[in-house]
Amino acid sequence: MTETKQLYGTVLIKADQILAYLSSTDTPQTLNQIAKGAGLTNSTALKILDTLVVIGYVRKDEEAKKFKLGPSLIRYANRAMNQYDIKELAQPYLKQLQIETGETVHLGVKNKSHIVYISKLESNKPICLYSQIGKNLPLYCSAMGKAVLAEQPDSEIEAYIDETEFTRFTQFTITEKQPFMDEMNRIRKLGYAFDNREHEDEVFCIGMSLSINEKNFGAFSVSIPFFRINEPFLHEILTAMKKCKQNIVMDLEAAFPL
Repeated sequence: MTETKQLYGTVLIKADQILAYLSSTDTPQTLNQIAKGAGLTNSTALKILDTLVVIGYVRKDEEAKKFKLGPSLIRYANRAMNQYDIKELAQPYLKQLQIETGETVHLGVKNKSHIVYISKLESNKPICLYSQIGKNLPLYCSAMGKAVLAEQPDSEIEAYIDETEFTRFTQFTITEKQPFMDEMNRIRKLGYAFDNREHEDEVFCIGMSLSINEKNFGAFSVSIPFFRINEPFLHEILTAMKKCKQNIVMDLEAAFPL
């Protein structure tokens, strides 16, 4: 029998649960919401939050009695993101993709059960989408996340489904196992994934994974207000994205040869 490794400092794990929950929301949260979202008691959550406030990882609105992520995380996040080679390598091609499509382009990397935005190129159109670098999106309802997941064998995807609570963010979120597996097979055949208003109402995303030699380096996406989607425009975006992916993958193969 394999001996389970004893972790030191379980309070750090609980703090991470709180930070992960806060990073998954766009608005300040109450103590009750945070405790429930992080799977902790109110008293435990409050003790950890008080410490996180002192070191600047969390900011507290004393009047509203709500918490949100604090500014001290930014310097660590920026430092970590600068260490991702994929960001620098992909940037020129993502810029060209944004110019060709005119829509919002994101680059993300997998972090456990989420995709984290590490780069964003804004749309230059009058109506664009709100998002920010560092935002976490669940794999199961994001275009980039589903594109990365679909590259895994069925056994790993099924394990992910069993371990993950699928929240219904919109009426279009896929939350049942068989429809989700059908979605994985569709993505494998097409080579790209859609987030058709599954995470946010009226937002349509197309995602493609960036992998070579069975190693994933992240994914990129184009996000579009749903009302702008039509077949000719979708075809144009997919053509531009396929060219973008080909260029990034060629550079990755040159940088990380077998």
